[in-house]
Amino acid sequence: MQIDRQELAQQVDQARWEWLLPHHQRDALIWVDGMLELAEVGERLAVDDAATVQAWLASRMIAKPSPDQLDEWNRQPGRQFDMLVVDPFVLIQEISE
Repeated sequence: MQIDRQELAQQVDQARWEWLLPHHQRDALIWVDGMLELAEVGERLAVDDAATVQAWLASRMIAKPSPDQLDEWNRQPGRQFDMLVVDPFVLIQEISE
């Protein structure tokens, strides 16, 4: 499968937490550390690069949102995130305020 990182980068959008909540409820959200680019993570997921994805998971560079994160975001439904859909997942990255 041919995946173009630049095309993925163009698909990055912004969303409020309240708009992302349904994706969390279907267990599709993946939080991405700000040190990584969403397009790079999306590309590695799309091409099934298990070694890279496992390394990121092990180092907590990507993860399911933690209970503490969810509590914080639920108190701020207007909080903004960068997001990228890489079916079936929605990658999210907090936007610094």
